[in-house]
Amino acid sequence: MNLVDSSGWIEYFAKGENARHFLSVIRAKEELLVSTVNIYEVFKKIYREFGETEALRAVSYMRQARVVAVDDKIAVVAAKLSAELKLPMADSLILATARLHKAVLWTQDAHFQGLPNVRYFPKTYGSN
Repeated sequence: MNLVDSSGWIEYFAKGENARHFLSVIRAKEELLVSTVNIYEVFKKIYREFGETEALRAVSYMRQARVVAVDDKIAVVAAKLSAELKLPMADSLILATARLHKAVLWTQDAHFQGLPNVRYFPKTYGSN
């Protein structure tokens, strides 16, 4: 299983330089998880920059994968990860979701660099 962080989704939708790193993972929807936190973050970013129609289009595409809602189990694991790794709430919820579902986390977010089962790609100049 794979889980693409919001930074990867935004790069994919923006057709940024790093989109190629996320392309095959996003297209393999049968192996792809999407956290409800990703839906929130991606919708918000696209809504601000391109409007509601584009944001809804992006979320509709994301919903083709398996959407995982934040529940009490994810919340507890995320709180521990946040405290131990000094991660912001959204990042800890996404990481907890990936870990509880034994998924590889694909990201451009430097908070995750060096963590196990994370595929990190540094943002390039001009990336979202």
